[in-house]
Amino acid sequence: MEITKDWNGIDQVVLRNPHGASVKVSLHGGQVTSWRNEHGEELLFTSSKASFKPPKAIRGGIPVCFPQFGNCASLEQHGFAKNKIWTVDENPPPLHPNDSHGKSFVDLLLKSTEEELKCWPYSFEFRLRVSLGADGGLSLISRIRNINGKPFSFSFAYHTYLLVSDISEVRIEGLETLDYLDNLCQKERFTEQGDAVTFESEVDRVYLRCPNVIAVLDHERKRTYMIRKEGLPDVVVWNPWAKKSKSMADFGDEEYKQMLCVDGAAMEKPITLKPGEEWTGRLELSLVPSSFCIEHFEIQRKSLRYRSNVQL
Repeated sequence: MEITKDWNGIDQVVLRNPHGASVKVSLHGGQVTSWRNEHGEELLFTSSKASFKPPKAIRGGIPVCFPQFGNCASLEQHGFAKNKIWTVDENPPPLHPNDSHGKSFVDLLLKSTEEELKCWPYSFEFRLRVSLGADGGLSLISRIRNINGKPFSFSFAYHTYLLVSDISEVRIEGLETLDYLDNLCQKERFTEQGDAVTFESEVDRVYLRCPNVIAVLDHERKRTYMIRKEGLPDVVVWNPWAKKSKSMADFGDEEYKQMLCVDGAAMEKPITLKPGEEWTGRLELSLVPSSFCIEHFEIQRKSLRYRSNVQL
């Protein structure tokens, strides 16, 4: 682990493994801004027009969205966690040894301050571990504890911007037959009819009660992003397509062709924590050849089950 400064003077943590893979995590938002494989190839999308100056959020990487995802309450869109300056947590509560062994990792901490309490009147501790495995896999573990005197509820998402070769040649497997809320139709509920999700226009959906393993196949590059999640029952799928891209100041007009957001999320049913309770949400990303994915995808999907991560 190495701590450096980005071009705005904000601390960032660089994780590396022995094979040359790397991850960059900015203390601005506790946000993963880069994930490169052993060949130095970038795997996460960041817009060429992204702002890296707080308090504006960074358009790309993996923003952490808390205490809300979307724009459905009095808070700013996707919550305030992605806009705050986090600190390195020097003495975090222990995690399972498997979450540390053979990995390069950093623990970050965000605590409620008077500024947050004015807009969201609940005290919390948010601990985030970002890890890079020996195999190049990226994992994020969020632990949110209620240190308030009363219960609170929140929604959550890892807003993951994947870099793809051509959005029209990408498909998502693992969401077939599931219900979803379509944000382009006033959150009307539909059922996915295709054997995979493909893209030929703007998509903004929340898939409900999803399996814990999702595959994003990039046919042109013959590789697949495997997404594993725990404590996150929903999946958000978003691509702005051409018209909306032109309306976003921090997004290039043609950049929609090289990105896709596939987010592990807790959206349909907000998470409620009583005083002293803690919730854990985990996301794991890995890259495999598409041939490997087709052979092993169903086995992996069946082997993982969603389980509750709320504990005292």
